Amino acid sequence: MQIQDVKLAVVGLGYVGLPLAVEFGKKRTVLGFDINPRRVAELKEGRDHTLEVDEAELAEAKQLSFSNEAEHLAQANVFIVTVPTPIDQYKQPDLTPLVRASETIGKVLKRGDIVIYESTVYPGATEEDCVPVLERVSGLRFNEDFFAGYSPERINPGDKAHRVSTIKKVTSGSTPEIADLVDALYGEIIVAGTHKAPSIRVAEAAKVIENTQRDVNIALINELALIFNKMGIDTQAVLEAAGTKWNFLPFRPGLVGGHCIGVDPYYLTHKAQSIGYHPEIILAGRRLNDSMGGYVVSQLVKGMTQRCIQVQGSRVLLMGLAFKENCPDLRNTRIVDIVRELGEYSIAVDVYDPWVDPQEAQHEYGIELVSSPAQGAYDAIILAVAHEQFVAMGSQAIHALGKPEHVLYDLKYVLKADEADLRL
Repeated sequence: MQIQDVKLAVVGLGYVGLPLAVEFGKKRTVLGFDINPRRVAELKEGRDHTLEVDEAELAEAKQLSFSNEAEHLAQANVFIVTVPTPIDQYKQPDLTPLVRASETIGKVLKRGDIVIYESTVYPGATEEDCVPVLERVSGLRFNEDFFAGYSPERINPGDKAHRVSTIKKVTSGSTPEIADLVDALYGEIIVAGTHKAPSIRVAEAAKVIENTQRDVNIALINELALIFNKMGIDTQAVLEAAGTKWNFLPFRPGLVGGHCIGVDPYYLTHKAQSIGYHPEIILAGRRLNDSMGGYVVSQLVKGMTQRCIQVQGSRVLLMGLAFKENCPDLRNTRIVDIVRELGEYSIAVDVYDPWVDPQEAQHEYGIELVSSPAQGAYDAIILAVAHEQFVAMGSQAIHALGKPEHVLYDLKYVLKADEADLRL
C-alpha cells in the first residue's frame, strides 16, 4: 500500500479519536466511527460535548464524515483504534472495548489492510491480545494478509496549547515497511514531528511509562505533603523554594484521577506480575495516590473539630467534580473519593461544577450537582478543582459561601496561603 492509497477510518470518537479524525479530515477523506448513535448525531450537527473540538474546527474538517453503522467501515483500508482502556473494580486491565473494536474491524478486514492502535495498553497487548481477535474474526493471517501498527495517544484533555498536531508522535509498525507507512501517515498532520520506534512493543512500553513516571513522582510529592503537614510546614512554600534549582521537577501534590495517570500504571503492573515480577515502587505510588481522598477528609474533619464545628450533620460544599481544571472530563475522577468519605461522617455534600454535564454526573457516579451554591450555607468548603471560574471568584467570594464559622480547604493552591484554612 502507498500513502496515496490510504482510505482512513478512526474507530472511537472520544477525547482521543475525535481530535485525530478532525486533523486528518482537513487533509484526506476520513470516516469517523463510534458505536454511540447519540455521539454520532451530535457530531453530524457540528457539536462536541467534550469541548476538545469547537464548531469551527469541525467545520474545517471538510473531508470527515461520521457513522455508527459498522458496515460503513468496509470502505476503509487503514483503521485507527482510539477506544478506552479502563481498569475493572479489581484494578485489572479491562480490554473489553479494545476486543470489541477489533471484532468489529475483523468483520470488514481485507487483504492488505492495516490496523493501528492508539489506546494505552501493556507491552505486547497489540500483538498478543488484539491481533488474534482480528485473525479469528477475519480468517486472515497477520503480517501476510493484514498488518498492524501502534501509535500511542498523547491527548491532554482541556489543554488548548498542546494539541494533536503539536505533540510529537511515537509511531510503529509490524514490519519495517508498515512502520514507514504508519510514520508517513501521521507525518501528514503532526507538525511537531514523529519518532519511529523499532517495534510495536517498544511503542507500547513508551506510552505506559509516560504516565507511570508522572504517577510515581506525584506520589512522592503527596508523601512529602503528608510529612510537611505533620510538621506544620507549608508544602507549596517548600516546593517553590526547591524549585529555584534548575533541575528540580515541578510536581504538585493532589488527587490523581483521569483516564491516564490513575489507570495506566495498573496496565504495566499487571503485565509485570504476569511474567513473575512484583513492582514495588509503582504499586506503592498507586496506593498512596489512591488514599489521598481519605486523607483530605480526615484533615477537613480535624480542622472542623478544632473550630468546634459539629461534623455530623454538617453541610460541605465541594467545588469541582471533573478530574482536572477547565474540562468536563469525569473519567476516573478521584473527587468521588472525597464525596464518599464525607458520607461516612454523615456530612451533607453539595457538589458544584459548572463544566460538568449534570446528567453524566448522575449517570456515572449517582451525584446530583447543584446549579449554584447557596450563600453563607456551608460549614466547610473544599476547593477541589482549579476551574477558571473558581480562580476568578477570589477568596472573598468563596469564603462568602460559608457560614460565619467555616473551614476552607484549598487542594489546588488557587488561593494565597493566608486566604485558606487548610492546604495540601
